Amino acid sequence: MKNQNTESRKIVGQTASTGFQVGVRRTMPITPEQAWAFLTSSEGVRLWLGHVSNLTFREGETFISSEGISGQFRVVKPLRQFRLKWSMKDWEKPSTLQIRLLSDKADRTTISFHQENLDHENTREQMKLHWEEVLNEIRQKVSILERE
Repeated sequence: MKNQNTESRKIVGQTASTGFQVGVRRTMPITPEQAWAFLTSSEGVRLWLGHVSNLTFREGETFISSEGISGQFRVVKPLRQFRLKWSMKDWEKPSTLQIRLLSDKADRTTISFHQENLDHENTREQMKLHWEEVLNEIRQKVSILERE
């Protein structure tokens, strides 16, 4: 029988190979087309990247926001997925961020943020709160759009 004191404790969100990771998702009463249009609009981009001028959503495209968020798009699949390097200005190394749009009903779309290669459990918690806030803001904007 193993001694409990010698067993290493698994920390929530820690992976064997990619540091720490976090995933947050919300289902919205919108189509994938509406979700994509919002995420790629200047208002939507401001929520998940910050203020970026002249952004094009192409693989290889690099960006830096006025808030100090920088990165590079690795995968762009319209209406389905972004995969990118994503880093805050004081980070030593970038993380990998995936945004996916998942839908099995025409009028409902789940927006999923998944981030890996985070350096510490505190960074993981910080990003969990950040993406929850982003999704809450998207939900508020979507409900305003619905009423218009």
